[in-house]
Amino acid sequence: MTRICLTIEYDGTRYGGWQIQPNADTIQECVEKALEKVIGSHVRVYSSGRTDAGVHSVGMRAHFDTGTLLPLSAYREGVNRFLAADVAIRSAEVVDEHFHARFDAVGKWYQYKVYRGKIRSPLQRNTAWHVPLKLDIESIVEAATFFVGRHDFSAFRSSSCVAKTATREIYAFDVIEQGDFLIFNVKGSGFLKNMVRVLVGTLVDVGSGQFDTKSIQNLLECGERKKAGRTAPACGLCLMDVWYEKNM
Repeated sequence: MTRICLTIEYDGTRYGGWQIQPNADTIQECVEKALEKVIGSHVRVYSSGRTDAGVHSVGMRAHFDTGTLLPLSAYREGVNRFLAADVAIRSAEVVDEHFHARFDAVGKWYQYKVYRGKIRSPLQRNTAWHVPLKLDIESIVEAATFFVGRHDFSAFRSSSCVAKTATREIYAFDVIEQGDFLIFNVKGSGFLKNMVRVLVGTLVDVGSGQFDTKSIQNLLECGERKKAGRTAPACGLCLMDVWYEKNM
């Protein structure tokens, strides 16, 4: 058996997320069906994580095992022929038989976009959260620094999150102004369900004056979700990259 790792880009707008589920189209199901048409048999694809409904990716990693070794172009161009226009295999490579896309990952980079134009933008509706408010950017930048490091992020995850521990490490949290956009780049060891969206939602609430910057430390200590800010909508979130300690 040969293990192949794919890098997958997708617009998650019309999907129920990555993971296969009975009542929605998902990225995993689409990729597995396309692979089956190329390989000739079903393969299970294991991803580096699960993105929620409406979340996008340019760097999702996923691996599968196959006894049918084809040219790598078959797993890229060949599979792309059977995928909808909003999903594409960006690259395919042979990896060690012990490599695991999820368990070997040591870090992920998520990017969240906020569109601050006064008038909503039809072209940005699926890729950015429209926040037509005057925001205090200095306060947002300062508040974001409190998230960097290893913390218990219980206050910043979905109430339905089933992770056994809420402790995660944020390596970097950068806030960038780019024209009408406010871009949040978050890099960390891993993320809880809805964690990035709650972090961003809370920072926007800081920028609009609903919280002060010192509140972030209190929220990290109290661990109560209901005391933190809103959950930013899925449309603005994109998984940019996943990296591994060892070369694949």
